[in-house]
Amino acid sequence: MPRVDNEAFYRRAMADHGATPQGLHWRSAYTQTARFVALARCLPEDLSSTTLVDAGCGFGDLYNFLCEHRGPPAGYVGLEVCEPMIQTARERTGCQIWLMDVLKDPLPKADFYLCSGAMNNLTRDETGRFIQHCYGATRQAFVFNLLKGQPGPSRFNYYLPEEIRAHGEALGARVEILEDYLDNDFTAAFYKI
Repeated sequence: MPRVDNEAFYRRAMADHGATPQGLHWRSAYTQTARFVALARCLPEDLSSTTLVDAGCGFGDLYNFLCEHRGPPAGYVGLEVCEPMIQTARERTGCQIWLMDVLKDPLPKADFYLCSGAMNNLTRDETGRFIQHCYGATRQAFVFNLLKGQPGPSRFNYYLPEEIRAHGEALGARVEILEDYLDNDFTAAFYKI
């Protein structure tokens, strides 16, 4: 059973904060951007020949961050399960934003899959399946962030970096972990070998 009802979780935040980082349950624009910077460190410098899928794209903020700092990718698709976010993401990015459940639906292929925060309220089983599905759909790497800490009864999902490293290695990936940007967060890149 999911930790929270995603639809209600995000609708409440959007009603309180609008189409802002806090409307996606980010603590602040600063922490959202710090996570985006870490994700970008795991991508090629030049994205002009790279296709990206953003799993759990929210309002499309990661796409706009990448365009501003790296230039637009060759192709981008945002995936989102929360329907109220989709229209805003389409307007902000001008890209394809699909209503899709990563845990259930067939995923499009892309060079890189990205995920910033969308796994933070899944169960551990759901997180494992989410990672496996995205890694299976990427040609080069799946890059994502998670909350760092001991698992517990919180409404959020916490992992230790070594758990995720072991998970990636079990999938046959070359794993890179970044822990130098926020105290309670880490980024993992599962590269195809």
